[in-house]
Amino acid sequence: MKGVIVFTIVTIWSNVYCTPCSYSPSQWCASLDSAIECGVLKQCLEANATKPKSQDSSVQVDLYFESLCPGCREFLTTQLLPTWVMLNDIMTVNLVPFGNAQETAKGKQYTFTCQHGEEECLGNMIETCILNASANPFQIIYCMEASSNVVKAGQACVELFDPTIKWDSIMSCVKGDLGNQLMHQNALKTGALKPPHQYVPWIVINGEHTEDLQNKAMGSLFTLVCSMYKGKKPEACGAALTRYHRGYCHDD
Repeated sequence: MKGVIVFTIVTIWSNVYCTPCSYSPSQWCASLDSAIECGVLKQCLEANATKPKSQDSSVQVDLYFESLCPGCREFLTTQLLPTWVMLNDIMTVNLVPFGNAQETAKGKQYTFTCQHGEEECLGNMIETCILNASANPFQIIYCMEASSNVVKAGQACVELFDPTIKWDSIMSCVKGDLGNQLMHQNALKTGALKPPHQYVPWIVINGEHTEDLQNKAMGSLFTLVCSMYKGKKPEACGAALTRYHRGYCHDD
């Protein structure tokens, strides 16, 4: 009888207090929430970054955004990153920080005006230089966009996710000809979009943008990537999905 009581108490305790971290460590990277709760987000991101792609054609997701746009930050942190954590082996991501900015040629240099002011131009430039310098920039960009202050978080995020990069080298890029030319390339890529972008975040899937694809990506990028992948579906595609709110920064 005593054994039964003890078993019952243990069972009740397990049901009440069991967390994702109570399971095998192999399950800790199964979702963004479990990775955060178990304190292994950095390790999960690094593991996914080095995971070999499927031999079947990956789904290409291109995000045209600007660093301080609330809708861009929401999509990147609540849709794009969680989807990438779970489906990294069947998708590739390309980030283009420019958005609704404008550029003006001044000799061999360019000046940039951003929708949310000079701070956003600085954020765009920092993220552009990180994308150029880091082998795994997505984690750093996510870290910045998830922070309360995107620009101020830059150095700490670089040191956390890619300590091989010196912050001074990023700032040299930001203030020099390299960053200027890289941002010009972002401007050209954004300006060449067909159809032309009207707002950000502007999402292109496998080289195509339609309002239907945009709405599906904003509603559940996870579902969209799973549905568009033509190879054998990974087990993660059978997982429960979460809906998120959507928001845009229009090009006024």
